[in-house]
Amino acid sequence: MSEKKEFRGLKGLKKQRRIQIVALAAVALLGATGLVGYAMRDGINFFRSPSQVLSEPPREGETFRIGGLVVEGSLKRGEGTEVSFEVTDTNATVPVRYTGVLPDLFKEGEGVVALGQMQDETFVATEVLAKHDETYMPKEVVDALKEQGVYVDPNAKPES
Repeated sequence: MSEKKEFRGLKGLKKQRRIQIVALAAVALLGATGLVGYAMRDGINFFRSPSQVLSEPPREGETFRIGGLVVEGSLKRGEGTEVSFEVTDTNATVPVRYTGVLPDLFKEGEGVVALGQMQDETFVATEVLAKHDETYMPKEVVDALKEQGVYVDPNAKPES
């Protein structure tokens, strides 16, 4: 009889140990998920079109990406490496100020994405990215232009 009691006791111990291991694994998984989320809170930069920036202004000090087309004739060079230009999605335009060397492929009338913050009514960029060939445009810019109904696919064959 004592053997049966001892066997039941071992069986109960194994079950209890299994529950403890599962609970510990769940806590570790929740902790890891929380740490990843905490680490990424400043690393995620959402893309916004100029219309979105003006209709829903960002929080003060919020870093985000803005993208669209560089307005023709808006590029102005200041002292040193300071430049200013405007970005549009054809419905709204946001002035951009940047200090640094612009990418070689940066041109007026072409797609651009800039990383930075709003200061008053001007977007102050810390990084500017330009397209890398004639047909490339950042996905976010294409989506925003499609949303506005003004996107023209450069690879589309003209109708005869």
